[in-house]
Amino acid sequence: MPTITELTLYPIKSCAGIPLREATVTATGLSHDFIYDREWMVVNDQGQFLTQREHPRMALIQPSIQSEKLVVRAPGMLPLEIPLDLPDPASAATLQVQVWDSVLNAYDCDLTTATWFSNAVGTPCRLVRFHPDAQRLASKKWTGDIDVPTMFADGYPMLLISAASLEDLNGRLQAQGRSSIPMNRFRPNIVMDGIEAYEEDYAESFDIGSIRLKPVKPCPRCPMPSVDQATGQFGPDPMDILQTYRANPLVDGGITFGMNLILLSGEDQVLRVGDEVELSLAF
Repeated sequence: MPTITELTLYPIKSCAGIPLREATVTATGLSHDFIYDREWMVVNDQGQFLTQREHPRMALIQPSIQSEKLVVRAPGMLPLEIPLDLPDPASAATLQVQVWDSVLNAYDCDLTTATWFSNAVGTPCRLVRFHPDAQRLASKKWTGDIDVPTMFADGYPMLLISAASLEDLNGRLQAQGRSSIPMNRFRPNIVMDGIEAYEEDYAESFDIGSIRLKPVKPCPRCPMPSVDQATGQFGPDPMDILQTYRANPLVDGGITFGMNLILLSGEDQVLRVGDEVELSLAF
C-alpha cells in the first residue's frame, strides 16, 4: 500500500526545509509547532520576493525550531533567533510585498534580521512574515472554484512527489553517465512510496485517515532543480532530461514534476511518516 516516506516544512520561502516525522495539515499547507509552511519570505528593498532562482545561496540558510524560536543558520555566520510570537499589530512595522501577482502587507522584521539575511544571501534584503489579516488565494482555474488560502508558497498549499518518479528520472540521468540527484532538488512537502512513477499525475485524491488531499495542478519546474541544496551552487541541471519527456500540454508545454495539492478535509489533523495512503485515480 502507498505510504508517506518524507514530510518537509519550509518556514522561509526558498530557504532550506525542516524534515519532520509528523506535521499538522492546514488549509495553507503543513505546519509544526505553530510554524507554517512559507510563513516567512525574503524580499528586496522594493518588497519583491527573492528565490534561489537568482540567489542560490539561499539554499544554505537552514531554519530549525527551538523552544518558541525559529533559529536560522548559514555558513560562516552566527545563528539568528527569530521569536515566534506574533508582533502587536497596533505597533508592528509592515511592508507591502509582492510574490508573483499578489501584492499584500506583511510584517517587516527588524534591522538586525535584515542585516543577517543581507549577509547570508549576498544582496540587500529583508525578512517579512505573513500578516494574519492578509489574504492570498490559489488560482481558482485549478482549484475548481474553491477558495484555497496560501501564504508565500508559489501558488498552492502543498507539493507531493512519488519516490518512483525521482527513481525514474535518476535512471535516465544514469543512463547518460550522469549522477543521480536527491529529492530535495524539487522541494516537495510530501514524498510517497508504493505507487508507480508519475502515478501522482493521475490521482483524484489521496486519503490518509480523515485527511483528504486533492491534486489540482501539475507543478511547472523553474531552474531551481538545478541548484545543489548542499552547496548553494548551480549544477548539475536535470532540466534537459526532463524536457525530453515531461512537457505537459496542461500548462502550455511547461516541464512538470510533482503535483500541487489542496486540502479537502481533515484540517488540523496530523500526517506522519509511515502513514498508509489510499489513492483514488481520476479515471
